[in-house]
Amino acid sequence: MPARCSFDYAVVRVVPRVEREEFINVGVIVFCYALDYLDARIELDEARLRALAPTVDAAEVRAYLAAIPRVCAGGAQAGPIGELPLMERWSWLVAPRSTMVQTSPAHAGLCEEPAAALERLMDRAVRLG
Repeated sequence: MPARCSFDYAVVRVVPRVEREEFINVGVIVFCYALDYLDARIELDEARLRALAPTVDAAEVRAYLAAIPRVCAGGAQAGPIGELPLMERWSWLVAPRSTMVQTSPAHAGLCEEPAAALERLMDRAVRLG
């Protein structure tokens, strides 16, 4: 059995009207320093977004959300942030923001495989099924 390691995660939220503090969970970011792992899954339920904020442009929101997995992957395709070390990219992704795309506070957990933990967290925090 593989050794368990600690990881941190944050839930990605879309907050259409920041002043109302209403949001829908649309993804999860997982960071495991011990395994040099940083990844995100994003699943925007456009029907839920329209129900919460009918005037919000879902295509624009998708474009902003698409940057999160790119930053996790790193490299030039993610712009200057993608060139930062893994820990700094994680810190940048979870920094508090007052924009439409935000993250929850970071939480900690233990896992044997961060990718499996990411999928479990998606099932619990994002997927309605």
